Amino acid sequence: MELKSLQGIGAAGASGVARSAATGTATGPGFARALDSALKGVSQLQQESSAMQRQYQLGSDSVSLEDTMVAMQKAQIGFQAAVTVRNRLVSAYTDIMNMQV
Repeated sequence: MELKSLQGIGAAGASGVARSAATGTATGPGFARALDSALKGVSQLQQESSAMQRQYQLGSDSVSLEDTMVAMQKAQIGFQAAVTVRNRLVSAYTDIMNMQV
């Protein structure tokens, strides 16, 4: 699953996050920058895991099964954390939008 869909988490909310999601760069406030950095880190873990899986499947001696499995678990945990953060942000946004003014 591609992480680009997660980058638009707050696009309808804070303008800094909207700018960040629309341009692909972190130009907004500190939170948007931190979120962008975290998503890039998760994406990097997934790419490294995929590369290690490919190398192991091709029979490369430089990659062990244990290292490959650890990389896969790190990528999975990072992705699950990103999805949890996204779900909580969407829930918070929904709660704010449903507030009476």
